Amino acid sequence: MSKNFKPILIMGGEPNSIFFEILFKTLKSNNFKCPLIIIASYKLLNFQMKKFKFKKKINLIKISELKKSNLNNRVINLINVDYDRSKYLRTNLKNNNIYLKNCFNIACKILKTGFSNKFINGPINKSKFLNNKFLGITEFISKKFGIKKIAMLIYNKDISVCPITTHLPLKLVTKKINRKLIIEKTILINDFFNKNLKFKPKIAVTGLNPHCESVHRFNEDKNIIRPAINTLKKKGYKVKGPFPADTIFLKQNRKKYDVIMGMYHDQVISPIKTLKEYDAINITLGLPFYRVSPDHGPNEKMINKNLSNPLSLIRAIKFLDKR
Repeated sequence: MSKNFKPILIMGGEPNSIFFEILFKTLKSNNFKCPLIIIASYKLLNFQMKKFKFKKKINLIKISELKKSNLNNRVINLINVDYDRSKYLRTNLKNNNIYLKNCFNIACKILKTGFSNKFINGPINKSKFLNNKFLGITEFISKKFGIKKIAMLIYNKDISVCPITTHLPLKLVTKKINRKLIIEKTILINDFFNKNLKFKPKIAVTGLNPHCESVHRFNEDKNIIRPAINTLKKKGYKVKGPFPADTIFLKQNRKKYDVIMGMYHDQVISPIKTLKEYDAINITLGLPFYRVSPDHGPNEKMINKNLSNPLSLIRAIKFLDKR
């Protein structure tokens, strides 16, 4: 198998989700160079294929025989993970979590061998699966690989965003923000663009406070964010700010930059979802492999309605298909 065509591992994600619907829509309307390997339940996949009247042969493969497998996208290459389909669409948190953990363990085992360096996880109910032990899937995966310096990039070819703090309660944000963290995330973003997109990104950094001003004695924009930006500028990074978050996303402002870095999750995630909707993907920076996920959740309310938009999954696979 050519190095450029290493398979893309796609983990099915939450059993009670729209994953299979968007997967079928993706496979029906797209062709990919890299073989796709689905890590999910055979029974669940088969059930959903009948539900959505999607026809394709399933090629069951074993981890121990991966290197010998004839992988192609004329079939669905599947690594089966046991799941009791009789409990599908019922609330069974324990079973769901065991299933998800087994899926992750299989994916991580393959990634550690180097057979694949591309991983997509389907939508997951983070609060139920992580049980407050991790802030998000980004932190959960990085822990498995012993990586401490990571960043969450919501990527779109026109404008991307990165929150300095991820799924952190707002009242804790000010305690977490520091110069070191801003510098680390900026370097990760710069390295990612240099390596994968072959150019040095222009990065805009938002302030924390409204209009980058504070009535309190300590101003984070002045004492933390601006000094971090100045340090980065001296090192040659194309970074500017801090900018007021209420105006940086205006068209005439955002078009000057490739990435907008914000201090907390909703400060930058809400604008990009408003602007791009499903046309964005979540990329974890800092890992020894590519980890991408569709930029949306399980959307349980839309299950089996055949109305879900597959665009984010399509973008995720196409991004990895070029790597």
